[in-house]
Amino acid sequence: MLNYSFLSGPLVAMSRKLRILIIEDEAAIRIGLIDVFVYHGYEVDFSGHGVEGLDRALTGKFDLILLDVMLPGMNGFEICNRIREQAHDHAIIMLTAKSSDEDIIEGLSLGADDYVAKPFSVAQLVLRVQAVLRRTRNGLAQNKTIQLGNDLSIDCQNLTGRYGAENFSFTRREIEILQYLQSNTERPVSREELLNKVWGYARHLDIETRTVDIHIAKLRRKIEVDPAEPQFLITVRGAGYRLLGQSR
Repeated sequence: MLNYSFLSGPLVAMSRKLRILIIEDEAAIRIGLIDVFVYHGYEVDFSGHGVEGLDRALTGKFDLILLDVMLPGMNGFEICNRIREQAHDHAIIMLTAKSSDEDIIEGLSLGADDYVAKPFSVAQLVLRVQAVLRRTRNGLAQNKTIQLGNDLSIDCQNLTGRYGAENFSFTRREIEILQYLQSNTERPVSREELLNKVWGYARHLDIETRTVDIHIAKLRRKIEVDPAEPQFLITVRGAGYRLLGQSR
């Protein structure tokens, strides 16, 4: 269900049209979203089927994908996983059932950048899309390399890392977390601060706090020799997280 009560005018102004792919099988919601984002100045493509949606996501050049969880042919989780497996760095916002915490956690674990629970207001969704795209553009513009210890090098622009001879990839959100922690190495950063500065959330729900923990755990599996005994991305009990090691 879409709530148009706060739709008063275009919320974005861009020098070029950003491209959004909407993968949603409910025709009324899909058509409503297409109308909203075209109205706000985006170029929109769409699909109502999971397999077709994945093909469009992998072959098209999109800035962001709005991805429903329940789809015919292939569900949103599998689509998200396939996109990330092929190292596509589209921003992804998943549309989930309001009470399904498991859906939210699974989607974030697979590399989604954000989620919006159904039913949602158009104003909330447009602002979430704007926030994700703004952070994406700002994060890539920093064009930094983060060096941890002697062997671990992270290329923030290309979303890749190298540990000795091993290469691996990051999601955009993981890079944003590392960049924010790297810019505040002198102190621990709380979950609430990460939610505010990286995710752009003004209020902090329990599920959103777990969102941070999920991303930290995924990062540790990538950058730590032993994720259970982290040397770089450490927890400061009662205070938050710190990123230790050299950076440039």
